[in-house]
Amino acid sequence: MIEKIELQWLLSFQTVYEQLSFKQAAKQLQVPTSNVSRHVALLEQQLNLRLLERTTRKMIPTAAGKQLYQSIMPLTHTMNDVLEEVSLYGDSLAGHLKIIMPDLPFLAEIIADFCLRHPLIQLSCDTQLNPTAGLLEGFDLVLRFGRGPLEDSGWVAREVLRWPSCVVAAPQLLEHHPLPQSLDELSKAPCVTSLSVLQGMPWRFKGEQPLQVQSGYKVNSGHMAKTAALKGLGFAILPTHACQADIDNGSLIKIDLNCEPEDLVLYALYSGRKYPLAKVKAFLEHLRLGLIDLVPDEN
Repeated sequence: MIEKIELQWLLSFQTVYEQLSFKQAAKQLQVPTSNVSRHVALLEQQLNLRLLERTTRKMIPTAAGKQLYQSIMPLTHTMNDVLEEVSLYGDSLAGHLKIIMPDLPFLAEIIADFCLRHPLIQLSCDTQLNPTAGLLEGFDLVLRFGRGPLEDSGWVAREVLRWPSCVVAAPQLLEHHPLPQSLDELSKAPCVTSLSVLQGMPWRFKGEQPLQVQSGYKVNSGHMAKTAALKGLGFAILPTHACQADIDNGSLIKIDLNCEPEDLVLYALYSGRKYPLAKVKAFLEHLRLGLIDLVPDEN
């Protein structure tokens, strides 16, 4: 049977199954949609069964399609891993590197330098702060921020960079709202929070339960959060190094509470396989070296 099945048919079927769309599968595979449709049809013809039920509005895997997908997915991943490892014996690192990461200038510099150093790498980079779980499956590596414990995703999480943080407020805000002395008092004050990243509204402090705060200003941008804090729109948790100059010149006041906010951490997440892909390992090492100068000075 296997000699009658082409690998590209299986790869097309696997991608269509994950995307539930011939068009999106073709986009990911970077081939014409007609090719993907033909591959799946040939696979179904050879197996003499239906793998995907198509309608004008949606696509639903059959029981046989689901069984085939669950069986071939580990095999194709393992085959890809082996090919990636073997490629290291060549003169250059090569392959398609698919990454999701925040749109930050220092990361843009690092990733461009990596591709310049490895010209046979093909890069696909989606800039998002809060990618959904289903989207992650199409990527090799995800760089995302976290504060406090990470949710269990089945991915390997490696800490890349850590920033100690603090609660700050502008002097004009404290003219209208009393200085909070505890987390309970802080929970009743106006706060600047994230919209969806960092698990949304709750603030996280070391050794404490998540704190629900009041917020009429929610943004997915550290720059916007700091600007709002400087304008007196609310209390904010910011990386200490990002607002130290403002604390020193009096534009922001550091709020001393009975506990510290959880550190802001940049994580690299990759699929929980036996070992990461060669291209992922190479990029993580390049990233580590590129970020050395960004680590806050503790002295």
